Amino acid sequence: MSEEMINNIKEAVSVINDPHMGISIVDMGLVQEIDVDGDNAKIVIKPTNPGCMSITRIAAEAKNQAEKVEGIEKAEIIIKEHMMADQINEMINK
Repeated sequence: MSEEMINNIKEAVSVINDPHMGISIVDMGLVQEIDVDGDNAKIVIKPTNPGCMSITRIAAEAKNQAEKVEGIEKAEIIIKEHMMADQINEMINK
């Protein structure tokens, strides 16, 4: 796993702001983990509120931004500790 690739993904998703706070999801600590395996990335996101209504949009934007990174073909977004995490994860990663 390339540390440079992880940093590139972190930079790409850092343009996404929490709509309520107006602060980057990276700076807020919502991005818990980024793993890279070949041309696949896995990003774990934990919202501050287990009922956050904006997390689906944040997850979709994170997937889109990560897949724009050169060398990344597919990004899997894992939402954790949200009341609808399973449904969101299934929908985002189809």
